[in-house]
Amino acid sequence: MKKISDLFSRSSRKRILSQSFFFGAIATVGLISNSFSLSSKAYGQTPTPIVNNTQIDSYAKAVLAMEPARQNAFEEIKKLIGNGEIPQIVCNNSNSISGLPKKAQDIAVNYCAYAQKVVEEKGLRFEQFNKITIELQNNDILKRQVYNTLLRLQKTPDSP
Repeated sequence: MKKISDLFSRSSRKRILSQSFFFGAIATVGLISNSFSLSSKAYGQTPTPIVNNTQIDSYAKAVLAMEPARQNAFEEIKKLIGNGEIPQIVCNNSNSISGLPKKAQDIAVNYCAYAQKVVEEKGLRFEQFNKITIELQNNDILKRQVYNTLLRLQKTPDSP
């Protein structure tokens, strides 16, 4: 017979793990698109949403698919650099990659190519993915939608 405390601690760990994974995924997204700067324009009206439910689903699937490779690339680069600070690596900014040691550059370039492939396989153009990432930084409603989608997808292990 299971104790109630065992069930509680297991569910707490599961919740903490899923929250940690979500924030790691959002950090990944931020890393990928941090210098994908779009010019800001002031509009007299509230612009129409840039994201629909299908795009949110595709976005979340891409983030989940990329996360293990991102963590692996980060750890490999960290080993190569040693105790030094790992610079921010942005896929569309060759300067952020060219400052790395040669082996680390190869790892970063391979990860970026993989990330772009994953995004496209999940049904988005890389530009759409980056727009969503930028929108996430300022849109709490979208952030909650992506968060809920990530949770739902993690609960369904066989989701494509």
